[in-house]
Amino acid sequence: MREPKPRRRRSFVAIAGVAAAILLAAPETAAAHLVHSGLGPFYDGAAHLVATPEELVTALALALLAGLLGAPVARRALLAVPATWLAGGIAGAFLPSLGTPWLAAVTFLALGGLVALDAKLTATTFTTVAVVVATLHGALGGTGMPATAAGLLATLGTASVVFVVVALASARVVSLRAAWARIVVRVAGSWIAATGLLMLGWTLSGAA
Repeated sequence: MREPKPRRRRSFVAIAGVAAAILLAAPETAAAHLVHSGLGPFYDGAAHLVATPEELVTALALALLAGLLGAPVARRALLAVPATWLAGGIAGAFLPSLGTPWLAAVTFLALGGLVALDAKLTATTFTTVAVVVATLHGALGGTGMPATAAGLLATLGTASVVFVVVALASARVVSLRAAWARIVVRVAGSWIAATGLLMLGWTLSGAA
């Protein structure tokens, strides 16, 4: 069955909006730093995600959105988000610099807004948004990893924690049946969007 035209238009607008917002965040330069856990490269990468709110909240926001969209989309997220985060991280290790102080703010606003609105994205639209966001944030984190076997292990550690976050959070949201429980998830999305707005304000005031 063909997808209704209005829904296709909404899907296109969602993809275009997120992509445009992230592209607008691209000109500036920022660097990520690897956390040293003392337990080896894999756990250094795992600790890096946990200790980096911009990346951890991004993974959580993707999981919340996937959960609201249902089990089939959540299963897609479980495969697509960690895999593209890993690919982006590997690519980022070979780049001199990548990212911007705007990236986290724009991502929080976009993903948090979609969760808060309970946006009815198609599976294809969500996957496209998730791949773009996960690749960019993976690459940003990868700029703090050495382009060595140890760096690859660290990136794998980061992607493994992303997998756990997406698996647990999306499964929990999928299991929710009560209307009030889904509203709680949407409120969490509004908090993420509000945090992005605050970050954007701080970035603007710092640039002034």
